[in-house]
Amino acid sequence: MRYICLIYNSADIDGTLTSEETDDLIKAHFAFDEELRRDAILVHADALEMPDKATVLRVRDNILSATDGPYVETKEHLAGFYVIEAPHMAMAKEIAGRIPSARFGAVELRPVRMLTLPD
Repeated sequence: MRYICLIYNSADIDGTLTSEETDDLIKAHFAFDEELRRDAILVHADALEMPDKATVLRVRDNILSATDGPYVETKEHLAGFYVIEAPHMAMAKEIAGRIPSARFGAVELRPVRMLTLPD
């Protein structure tokens, strides 16, 4: 089964890590990525730019509107994600719990819903 691990960083932590701590975190992610690739668990992983680089799109009455930057003030923001393959939720939890950024923020683990076209 496929799972997505959404990594949330705390706004209280952003910018407070030293350059050495940031480098160590990045190295830990690369090592974790390699471990998941080796074990054929990793489908895809990426980090995201900061929320001020985001654009929020909405369509209402067939009119597209775009808003730059984060659209809500929150303590946490989506910072990156992993898509993994695991046979069951218990294993997915174990894997997600080893994501290096979980030490500084939170990881939301959710099964991916596989859609099919209706007949």
